[in-house]
Amino acid sequence: MPLRLMRIGARDAETPVLEVGDTHFDLSAVVDDIDPGFWADGPARITAAHEAGTLPEIDIAGQRIGAPITRPASVICIGQNYAAHAAESGSPAPTQPIIFLKTPNTITGPFDDIGIPPRAATFDWEVELGVVIGAQAAYLESPEAARAVIGGYLVANDLSERDYQTTHSGGQWSKGKVVKDSMPLGPYLVTADAIDTRDLRLRSWVNGDPRQDSTTADMIFPVDDLVWRLSQYMQLEPGDVISTGTPQGVALSGRFPYLQPGDVSEVEITGLGRQRQAYFRVDAPAGTGADLLLS
Repeated sequence: MPLRLMRIGARDAETPVLEVGDTHFDLSAVVDDIDPGFWADGPARITAAHEAGTLPEIDIAGQRIGAPITRPASVICIGQNYAAHAAESGSPAPTQPIIFLKTPNTITGPFDDIGIPPRAATFDWEVELGVVIGAQAAYLESPEAARAVIGGYLVANDLSERDYQTTHSGGQWSKGKVVKDSMPLGPYLVTADAIDTRDLRLRSWVNGDPRQDSTTADMIFPVDDLVWRLSQYMQLEPGDVISTGTPQGVALSGRFPYLQPGDVSEVEITGLGRQRQAYFRVDAPAGTGADLLLS
């Protein structure tokens, strides 16, 4: 049974929820959370409880929607995985996936407000298809074998501070990618049996104006191929998130201004829902020495 899963409530105290049509069911008596341990038998337990009619309904109106997963061991990201985005970045299409990592504390809810760092002036949006791993995987034999280890899919916004990523990079990208709360996920996690990733439409807006509009058909390394390739370099664990790259239309292209306090971004993928983030400026702590580091 395909599942459409959510987590509802205050941050770090969310309740796992199943959405079926317009009805929502409380899953807290069936699974502890949608965490790495969930993938052992959580989907099967939810399916059995739903078919038995034992899941209680829950009213989610007015409640915060959290990220639909929690506590991944790894957040693995792919750079320049869309041909048009590589071109707008001024780079040739990669012949191997560009890989970087985000820290788990970058994950936040799909409608949470986002803090732009005190001195940041080049904060950027990136709508991305997120893959959630459902089974341990290492040295997979083929892209076809990768399908069996994918648990589900979700919308990701890989927010990036471009000056940190480039000028302060030291030769790698992670400084621009690990700002706290810079990876909103959700609103839904949809299990892999419900989604065909070959031609999903991805879109983004800033203050209501269109920015990105593309499909996963422009991916250089499609989802199954990416998971197979990654498994040759690292052991993937249940609950890990892979953010598979963004299409053209980001501020880095020079065609649009970067995000500013007061701006609102939205990102959407067909079948996986839509996010909305409002941005504010984080106050600079006194005496941190950051002015010297970032000068």
